Amino acid sequence: MRIILYVLITGVSAVVTFGLAILIWKLSTKYRLYPKIRERDVHTRPTPRLGGVAMFFGLLVAFGVASQLDNFRLVFEHPGTVLGLLGAALIIVLLGVADDLWDLDWLTKLAGQFIAAGLLAWQGVQVSTLPIGGQTIFSPYVSLIITVFAVVLVMNAINFIDGLDGLVAGVALIANGVFFVYTYFLQANAETEYFNLASLITAVLIGACIGFLPLNFHPAKLFMGDAGALLVGLLMAASAISVTGQVDPFAIAGPDRFTAYLLPAFIPILLPFAVLVIPLLDFGLAVFRRVRAGKSPFSADRKHLHHRLLDMGHSHLHAVLIFYGWTFVVAVGCLAYMFVPFTVATLFIVVGLVICTVITLSPLSRRKALEAVAQSTDDEADAAADVARFDGLDAASEQATSDEDGAAIDVKGTPV
Repeated sequence: MRIILYVLITGVSAVVTFGLAILIWKLSTKYRLYPKIRERDVHTRPTPRLGGVAMFFGLLVAFGVASQLDNFRLVFEHPGTVLGLLGAALIIVLLGVADDLWDLDWLTKLAGQFIAAGLLAWQGVQVSTLPIGGQTIFSPYVSLIITVFAVVLVMNAINFIDGLDGLVAGVALIANGVFFVYTYFLQANAETEYFNLASLITAVLIGACIGFLPLNFHPAKLFMGDAGALLVGLLMAASAISVTGQVDPFAIAGPDRFTAYLLPAFIPILLPFAVLVIPLLDFGLAVFRRVRAGKSPFSADRKHLHHRLLDMGHSHLHAVLIFYGWTFVVAVGCLAYMFVPFTVATLFIVVGLVICTVITLSPLSRRKALEAVAQSTDDEADAAADVARFDGLDAASEQATSDEDGAAIDVKGTPV
C-alpha cells in the first residue's frame, strides 16, 4: 500500500509534466519562444527551452494530490516547510525562464539562487544535525549558512551538466531512484514514518523526469532550460537535507559487522555526493578552470565533461549513456553497502568503474588505431612514390644513355 501511494504520486507528476511539456513545445514552436543558438551549444537548430515550467506544474499538482491523502498528513502538518519549498521552486523557475528568454547576467542569477535557498532554509529545510554520532549544529545561523551554500552548490552543479539531450533528466532519474530506495528503507529499518518529505520530494521529481524525458531525449524537441535544471538541483538538495539527521543511521542493520556499525554513519553523507558525483565533478573542474584563467566561475565555455566526450569522438547518444553509466555505478554501489556484504559492494563499484573507464576512453584507442593505419598508409604511399620517382629517374637515365649512344652512331656515320 505504501509503495502504491508513492507510485500514484509519481504517476501524477509524470502525466502532468508530459501533457504540459507537449503543450509548451507546441506553443513555443508556434510563437518562436526560443533563443538563438550559441557558440557553445551542441544542438544545431533552435529548440524551445521552457520545459522546466512543465516540471514545476507537475510538482505543484503532485503535491496537491498528496496533501489530500491521509497518509501524508505528517508532511503537511508543517505547511510552512512545504510552502517554503514550493516558494523557492517558484523563484527558481521564474529566474530560469527569464534567463532562458533574455539571458540574464550571472550575478543576477546567483542572487536569485541565494534568495530561493534562503527561503527554503528559513522555512525549516536545514542541515541541523550531522549523521555521524548525531552531532548537532548549535548555531542556527551556521545551520542556515551551510544549508544555503549547499543548495546553491547543488543547483549549479546540476545546471552545469545540462548540455546534452536527456542528460540531466536521465541522471536525475537514476540518482533519485536510488535515493528513494535509500529513504524508504531507512524509514523501514528505523521504524519511523514512511510518508516523509524527503521521500515525497524524490517521488515527485522522479515523475517529473519520467514525464519530461520523452520530449528531451535525443534528438530533443524541448529543453528544460535553466528553469528545469535549477529546479531539479533545488529538489535534490532539499530531499537530501530533509532526510539528514531525521533518524539514527545506526538503526540501519547491514549484512555484516562493518556495514552494520560503521558505514551507516557515513551513508547519509556519502549517498548525496554519490548520486551527484558527475555534476559535482564537472562543477569543480569548471570553477577551477575558469578561476585559473582569470575569469568568473560562472562564465560560460565549451569545456564541460560532456563537451570533452564529444571531442573525444563519442556520439551524442553515447556521451549521454556514459553519464548514465557512471551515475548508476557510483550511486547503486554506495547504496549496496546497506544490503550486501562489504566485499560484494566494493567489487561491484570497482568492476563498474573499470568498465565505465574503458568505454569512456575507447575512442582514444580507436583514434590511435586509425592514426596507425593512416600512418601506415602514408608510409606505403611515400614508399610507392619513392619507387616511382626512382623508376622515373632510372628510365630518364636509360633514355639519356640511349640518346647519347644514338648521337655517337650518328656522328660516326656522318660523311666528312
